[in-house]
Amino acid sequence: MSLALERRLVGGGALLCLLALWEYASGRLVDPMFLSSPTRIYAAGVDLVVTGEIWPDLIVSAQSFIWGYLWAVAVSIPLGLVIGWNRRAQYMIQPFIDIMNAVPRITFLPILVLWFGIGIWSKIAVVFLGAVIPITIATLSGVRTNEARFIRVARSFGASPLKLFTSIILPGTVPFIFTGLKYGAGRALLGVVVGELYASTAGIGHMIADAGNMMQTDVVFVGVLMFTIAGLIINAILDRLERHFERWRPQEAAR
Repeated sequence: MSLALERRLVGGGALLCLLALWEYASGRLVDPMFLSSPTRIYAAGVDLVVTGEIWPDLIVSAQSFIWGYLWAVAVSIPLGLVIGWNRRAQYMIQPFIDIMNAVPRITFLPILVLWFGIGIWSKIAVVFLGAVIPITIATLSGVRTNEARFIRVARSFGASPLKLFTSIILPGTVPFIFTGLKYGAGRALLGVVVGELYASTAGIGHMIADAGNMMQTDVVFVGVLMFTIAGLIINAILDRLERHFERWRPQEAAR
């Protein structure tokens, strides 16, 4: 039996056992009002999809995540590369990065609501703030950890700063960038949830809040499952992209 097949069988068996235990406990050991069962959650999810009730909320949450996350990526990767590569830029910008990293970005939500209202823009801003700092820190860390011996060899052969950056620094930073992208995606999803729980009239987070207020635990779990699936899909996409860009890196640096 291959390791991949064994991993799937063991992991799948453990998951099925957990679901069976959960199904048994709900209604027998725990009141379904506090812990819905997998079958009830599945039925609630199918009902939301068939009736179309979930689609407007899903679209709102997807828009908040996509725009906020893409803007964070567009800002943080170039910013991290500049800070890591240029000493004066590091001296100028690093203190602000450290301050923003020390402050929970969620605390800015009331101010963002005052600035942008309770519409989609405040949630996009929360998602952006949640993702931009982790990706920036991971990127600049990648630039700083490039092996000095490769840089010395390149300089000894007269490589220009641009050639040095594109041939050694940037390829060597790829794993750090993708680590930041994965962590930033998780923080971005958290921003979507918190933004919609706190100040929103639509979205999966808003649906979860409404269902919780009405003690609809099955609908609450449907919302949680939606965010879980989204996180898994995003990580799978980033993993595939990372494997693609691994071919770009020097083999010695990849070890």
